[in-house]
Amino acid sequence: MDQKFVLRVPSNLNLAATAPLLCAGITTYSPMRRWGVTKGKKVGVIGLGGLGHMAVKFAHALAAQVVVFTTSPNKKEDALRLGADAVVVSRNADEMQKPTESFDFILDAVSADHDINAYLNLLRRDGNLTIVGAPAKPLAVSAFGLITRRRSFRARTSAASPKPRRCSISVDTTTSPPMSRSSQSRRSTKPTRDCSSQT
Repeated sequence: MDQKFVLRVPSNLNLAATAPLLCAGITTYSPMRRWGVTKGKKVGVIGLGGLGHMAVKFAHALAAQVVVFTTSPNKKEDALRLGADAVVVSRNADEMQKPTESFDFILDAVSADHDINAYLNLLRRDGNLTIVGAPAKPLAVSAFGLITRRRSFRARTSAASPKPRRCSISVDTTTSPPMSRSSQSRRSTKPTRDCSSQT
């Protein structure tokens, strides 16, 4: 094992609570760093599952304006508690029309089949949408929607690099806000705003 891929976990951190940072954590944090998510940026997170849950926390810690897109109205309260500034129910056509061409960056954490173009159209000029979910079926992407506004669309897997070292993270091992009533005992990792000061 190359030493640059080995991370030391401080002794005061709970290993079970830290583990998600090395999977869902780096998978969502890395593209945010790549695309310059910081204060003043508007960030969308599609899906509030395992990856989306972590993405909301990181985007909030990086001081961005965070909007969660979900098909489930009953996840609104959870999204706001995790740090989202607003929640859009994607099945509501009127709600999806409001934020058109206003996002700097959108992270797509959905693995189910969905209309990717509906979200690409929400990007401002030079905005980026990065997909970290893995839909079973190919996604039909409209090239015209990308070309006319200089938007970009990328895919990302877990980062195979020492990038976790760049983010100073404190871990709260208290019970997290429930993603559902059946998950009230889930433990939480809470990234701090120290992330925004790392290079």
